[in-house]
Amino acid sequence: MAVLATTMNAAAAVRGEGSPAVALRGLGLSFAAGVGQRTILANIDLDVREGEFLCIVGASGSGKTSLLRILAGLIRPTHGEARFRGQAISGPSRDRAIVFQDYSRALLPWRTVSANVALGLDSRGVRREAQAPIVDELLVRMGLADASAQYPSQLSGGMQQRVQIARCLAQAPQILLMDEPFGALDAQTRSLMQSELLRIWQRTPKTVIFVTHDVQEAVFLADRVAVMSARPGRIKTIVNTKFDKNEPDIFKNKFFVEKVDEIWNLVKEEAIKAQGKRA
Repeated sequence: MAVLATTMNAAAAVRGEGSPAVALRGLGLSFAAGVGQRTILANIDLDVREGEFLCIVGASGSGKTSLLRILAGLIRPTHGEARFRGQAISGPSRDRAIVFQDYSRALLPWRTVSANVALGLDSRGVRREAQAPIVDELLVRMGLADASAQYPSQLSGGMQQRVQIARCLAQAPQILLMDEPFGALDAQTRSLMQSELLRIWQRTPKTVIFVTHDVQEAVFLADRVAVMSARPGRIKTIVNTKFDKNEPDIFKNKFFVEKVDEIWNLVKEEAIKAQGKRA
């Protein structure tokens, strides 16, 4: 993946040092609901460091996806502010790529796998004659080399999601926002993609914010895990999960198991609260 790595490292080299990549202050999100308002997020303060891998977990309905969409510039908060490298987030940007959970809407059905991935290169002005080697490297990484000439409708859901991830990586974003990207994959492919994402992140340091319901996945991937409260979503706590992820038998590591249990208990507590509010 030398061609892609060189390009992405060049972008990483201009990153500002000493300030967070993402800064959220007093962030809130509400929608009109009947005669009142429905509050999704409330009073979120969060800094995400440059080059950090942060996972966000929480009970269903805690606002994880809404938070990610604010960071992508797809929706605006009703309170507070969200900043990326010191600049207010006011809309989408090539520097902030998002991998959606709903892969079926993310791909263009009339373009082949290769052509869909190449869209990420088109967005940053890579010359057509220089695109093929980058696309080929990404398809190999994603296990899609044999599907390059196929169309999305000919692929399984898991393969379509991998095409979406490859296209986002081709975009060479400064931050990668991922909303349950491996949820549609079978267990074996999911494990392989987790390891591959970790390798890509280690080789081409970039900021990643990754939403997941899978606590074990979060501990395996992240430097830190942010646990969100039941709606309205707040940052309940942040757990440090930074350790050697390349260690053999990592899932049996005492520290790993303890962190999974700690975070799972926090999420479970919030899930019980959410059920009580709905009762």
